[in-house]
Amino acid sequence: MGSLEADVRKSIRTIPDYPKKGIPFKDLTTLWRNGKLNRRVADALEKKWKGAKLDKVVGIEARGFIVGAPLADRLGLGFVPARKVGKLPAKKVSVNYELEYGRQGLEMHSDSISKGDRVLVVDDLLATGGTSKAAATLVERLGGKVVGFAFVTELKSLNGRRKLAGYDVYSLAKYD
Repeated sequence: MGSLEADVRKSIRTIPDYPKKGIPFKDLTTLWRNGKLNRRVADALEKKWKGAKLDKVVGIEARGFIVGAPLADRLGLGFVPARKVGKLPAKKVSVNYELEYGRQGLEMHSDSISKGDRVLVVDDLLATGGTSKAAATLVERLGGKVVGFAFVTELKSLNGRRKLAGYDVYSLAKYD
């Protein structure tokens, strides 16, 4: 057992040219199937955010649900899904944003965040930051305050932190 970052990096499978040519997809399912490593990741995220005085965790569809819901449970917080457009049945707020391979939309239920809620936004991977920034926009439109972002891994070469300037951004493992 090495450092957490080394073990996480070693466990993640890279799939070239997915979802389109030139994109090296980081597949975290190979990490999540390892119960001991998955627990170490959850322990590290819990330790980082335990004292942050949070009210809610927002998980970004779909892999952010896998990381965010258990983290919310460990921290004793509510969990809010940020979903792709058309997936939520009740009144919602929406935002569109650019991805490295296209355009996307994100939605949250209008009653999911209360004015003044302190929110942690969680996803599996930080790439360009577009999806994460969109989630922050939704939280802030609903009156919440984004306290920070938590990611299992980060692709530094895509400069996603630039879009999240001014926020506390935490990732466990980084790729150049």
